[in-house]
Amino acid sequence: MREYEQVITIGRLARYAGVTIKTIRVYHAKGLLPEPERDSSGYRRYTARHAIDLIKIRTLADAGVPLARIRELRAAPDADLRQALHDADAELTARIRSLRRTQKRLRRLAAGDTDLLPPGVGAHLDRLREFGFSRRWVELQADLWVLVFATHPETAAELLHDQAQSVADPALRQIFLDYDRAHDLDPHDPFIEELAGRMADATRDRYDLDNLPGQDTDSDIPALIQGTVNASSPAWQRLDALVRQRL
Repeated sequence: MREYEQVITIGRLARYAGVTIKTIRVYHAKGLLPEPERDSSGYRRYTARHAIDLIKIRTLADAGVPLARIRELRAAPDADLRQALHDADAELTARIRSLRRTQKRLRRLAAGDTDLLPPGVGAHLDRLREFGFSRRWVELQADLWVLVFATHPETAAELLHDQAQSVADPALRQIFLDYDRAHDLDPHDPFIEELAGRMADATRDRYDLDNLPGQDTDSDIPALIQGTVNASSPAWQRLDALVRQRL
């Protein structure tokens, strides 16, 4: 080492490069940053060259370049290093674009934008509002349809069509409206028993009980959805139990 070359401690090197001392030691262990010799007191003394190399390593690591690849590039020709930097820049640009798209989706969701919902769900929810369903019901339906479309895209559209047809029928719509309004009732209110009977009768009239829509025996989603619905209301939980008894 030339006598006029300025030397610094590992702590100061870490501050200059914006990393921790632990990170520097990791880079030493992985062969990314050569360890300097120790002075007479047993301390490692770093130079400006170490600081420059460390900043380059940190920049590549922050850009997402794997440490193993950085070690390879340390001994690679300048052209390979430039290509690696170009690739890292392109990947970072793609990540930024993806994050911006996600940010826009989150902002639109926070604003209640139904355009983000699966095809046809937004229009169905609008009809529910027009028919007088509660805001709680509409929001619950929105969340559940997102789950259905994400997990069962092959049958979700058919299930949505079936529910839309049911709500369009005045008699069935009234059952759904009564179900919505039963949310805050005492589970043992006589209305719950009466409504359960109407729900069971309507189900038998409309469907083959051995082939109910959405009741895929190989899927946990129907039970998950019903559990989510039941969890929000003791009255709904009892309704579900009563209907199952009657079917």
